[in-house]
Amino acid sequence: MKKLQFKKDINASAEKVYNTMLGIDTIDTYQQWTAEFNPTSTYEGNWEKGSKIYFVGTDKDGKKGGMVSEIVDNIPFEFVSIRHNGILDGENEITKGPEIEKWAGSLENYSFHERNGITTITIDCDVADDYLDYFNSTWDKALNKLKEISEK
Repeated sequence: MKKLQFKKDINASAEKVYNTMLGIDTIDTYQQWTAEFNPTSTYEGNWEKGSKIYFVGTDKDGKKGGMVSEIVDNIPFEFVSIRHNGILDGENEITKGPEIEKWAGSLENYSFHERNGITTITIDCDVADDYLDYFNSTWDKALNKLKEISEK
C-alpha cells in the first residue's frame, strides 16, 4: 500500500468547501464531484464521528457496490478521516478475505486550511498498488470538479 497526497486551492471558505465536498447542504454536490470516480457515486449514512458510512455506486448491470467505511474523525471545516473496512457487494458487507486484506484499515484524510478566503484542501490516502494509476489520474479531475462547484 502506498500513501498518496493531493492538494487543491479553492477560492471559497473552508466552510463552503467542506459543505460542498461532503454534501452537507445537498447530497448533489457530493455526487457531482465524485462522479469523476463513478458516475453513480453517492453515500449512505452520515459524517458523524464513529458512524458507519457506505460509499456506493452501481455497475453497468445496475448492481450496487462500494466501500464499507467508518468516520474516524470529523472536525467541521477542518478535518475528516475515513477508514475503509470492507466492500459492499449488493447488500452484503464483505470485511474479510485476501482481496480485503490488501487495503483493510486504509485511511482517507481530508484537511481544510483557509487563508485570505482561499481554502487549500489536502487529501492524504492509502492506496493499494493495483489502484495507484487510477487514483493518480482521477483525484485531480475530482478536485477540479470540487473547485468548480465550490466557487459558484
